[in-house]
Amino acid sequence: MDESTTALASAIGARVRQERQSRGWTLDQLADAAGVSRRMVVNVEQGAANPSVGTLLRISDALGVGLPALVESPQPKPVKVTRRGEGAALWSSASGGQGVLVAGTESPDVVELWDWTLSPGDHHVSEAHTTGTKELLQVQEGTVVVEIAGQAITLDTGDAVSFPGNVAHSYANPGTGPARFSLAVFEPGVGSGHRHE
Repeated sequence: MDESTTALASAIGARVRQERQSRGWTLDQLADAAGVSRRMVVNVEQGAANPSVGTLLRISDALGVGLPALVESPQPKPVKVTRRGEGAALWSSASGGQGVLVAGTESPDVVELWDWTLSPGDHHVSEAHTTGTKELLQVQEGTVVVEIAGQAITLDTGDAVSFPGNVAHSYANPGTGPARFSLAVFEPGVGSGHRHE
């Protein structure tokens, strides 16, 4: 992991540990609630893991805080500005693609705003999110193929799609140049006891 990835992993780990301990939960209780292994929770808390976005979503949902809360300081601010380059890069590819969480709201109704760049040939698979999750995507540059529950949709610059996020979906760049898109994810009722499908 590079320096910024290590710093982000440490910050996420500290926040997960803080949230778990504030609830009086053991590592096993959080692992059971999130549907991940105890070893994964330990690795996340120690900043030793670079977990998938899906794993972070399961942990944040189990804690009832939403993914944006895991990557920013716990003090809520009425206005939060994220400057260029300051977002949390939670996904990256070997060829330089990135999924960067640039803004988000607090639970229970969490909205995440992502800035994605896919290098040629990049393909990101996202597991199904909780029931009621909605995603909105607009291509800013290039071509993106979005597959939703087995249906492939090709989007070019300026095209947009909205879809339920509670089904398996993926994003791919079939082109020879970079593709960039904005993604908004709405997940209602985080922490209200609903589980991933």
